Amino acid sequence: MPHKRPGRVRTKNTNGREALKLSSMAPEDYNVRPDEVKSIACPDCRTWRRIMGDKVLKIREHCISDKVVEGEKHVTCPGSDQLVIIDIDVRRWQSEQNRLLRDAMPQDNRRAAQQFYKPLPAPAAPVYQIKAEATLETTRQSYLTHRKGCAGCVGGKHRKLCPDGGVLARRYVLALQEEPARREAREQLERQEQRAARKQSAPAVRKAQWAKHGGEAVEKANNLCATRKKGSLSEFRGPNLPMLPQDNEAHERRQAELGRKYKQYARKTPATSMA
Repeated sequence: MPHKRPGRVRTKNTNGREALKLSSMAPEDYNVRPDEVKSIACPDCRTWRRIMGDKVLKIREHCISDKVVEGEKHVTCPGSDQLVIIDIDVRRWQSEQNRLLRDAMPQDNRRAAQQFYKPLPAPAAPVYQIKAEATLETTRQSYLTHRKGCAGCVGGKHRKLCPDGGVLARRYVLALQEEPARREAREQLERQEQRAARKQSAPAVRKAQWAKHGGEAVEKANNLCATRKKGSLSEFRGPNLPMLPQDNEAHERRQAELGRKYKQYARKTPATSMA
């Protein structure tokens, strides 16, 4: 952006007033952006005028009326050649003005500081290049649709005149050849799902049957149907076996014999030293 030279002050005259400080004015009544021409709303006539000078700043001499060309009398505004002092933080004032401009702007017109451009969508792929699940019905419909809208696919000459029709025809023939295997696989999968469903429902069915007909009632009914052996409480629980030896003397002789055999075995296989 080319540098804009400040307006040249052609006179040292002033209006005799005390210098006007920007801190005493409203922030929206002046413009001191670094990259723009400095301007201010004249305190007397309330029209926007340029601020002249580089070091010594003045309001440019101007007329009260803007209709001098139309014949009105030229009357100099009392605010002409008014000294101006910039006693504010320009960066803070600029950021505050930018925020006010964004807030005042309608939401539809707001734009981000950085523009993001969406890439153009890629053209759609031809039908014969779409990689989808090729079933018998989909390949048949794709081939017939292509045949209706293609002038080159006439009779059996589509392979020579239209390569796309040849690709679709070969895909349809391949689907015809693979259809029996796919049908068998679908049936096998259905049978497996049915067996799994029956296995999951079988424990629940048996549990419900046992809750309805099982328990002590079944045990008592079974005991009434057959004679039990002596000493057995039930055929479900088994015989009532004795827990103590019937012949104490025979039991003691057997224990003594087992003790002698253990001592003989211990003498034949002495313990090895850990040293």
